[in-house]
Amino acid sequence: MQNSLTRKPIEIKISTVVAVAVLLHEASTAALTAALTEMTAGSPDFFDDEFAVIDVEAIANATVDWNALIPLFKAHGLHPVAVRHAREEDYATIRSHGLSIDVVSKPRLETGQVVAPSPVVVQAPAPAPAEPQIIVRNNPAMVIDTPVRAGQRIYARGADLIITASVNNGAEVIADGSIHIYAPLRGRALAGATGNTEARIFALTMEPELVSIAGIYRTFENGFPPLKANHPAQVKLNGDSIEVSSVKLAG
Repeated sequence: MQNSLTRKPIEIKISTVVAVAVLLHEASTAALTAALTEMTAGSPDFFDDEFAVIDVEAIANATVDWNALIPLFKAHGLHPVAVRHAREEDYATIRSHGLSIDVVSKPRLETGQVVAPSPVVVQAPAPAPAEPQIIVRNNPAMVIDTPVRAGQRIYARGADLIITASVNNGAEVIADGSIHIYAPLRGRALAGATGNTEARIFALTMEPELVSIAGIYRTFENGFPPLKANHPAQVKLNGDSIEVSSVKLAG
């Protein structure tokens, strides 16, 4: 009886949840629909209900139809949670859809000073036990030596991610740096999560559901590119495209 009286009915804990940034360069719902359809190639689980922060700084003077835009993203598997650089007159409409207003303060710059963009991070309550497991650590490199199973999400903040076991279908691994997998990659791998275009993904066997470098995605519904047998593979950016290739071994 004493335990039931002292137990708190609710607890709030702070947990860091990764969200993708959606930078809009068009306000036209038709143009955005066409772009999302082309990007996802009709795959219903391309984004897999990812949290998203919508950034409208590039179209600050345009009129956005929020009542059409937010359902459009949800229909393509993106789950908007906040909006950056929104016009104040749009706040009420945005909040009516359950989204937060992410107010970005712009620092004063001295001549010649450059401020790097901050990573997109959403603070949210810790997920319930039934939700996918999220592991976040702050180290120069995160090392995982057990298999990453379906439903797990691992995020190496500000670091490379090194995995010595397989990444199974339905698992997701994320790093601000590069990802090194000394085993098969069959899940989702997202490197350069905060915009590092030099990041890469390496795996002994490359069979992913999805790969991403600095926010540029590629899926493999139409099969994988030809790779050399018994050679590790890498994923890197080539311009604005994802390139998958075999790694040339020394010796």
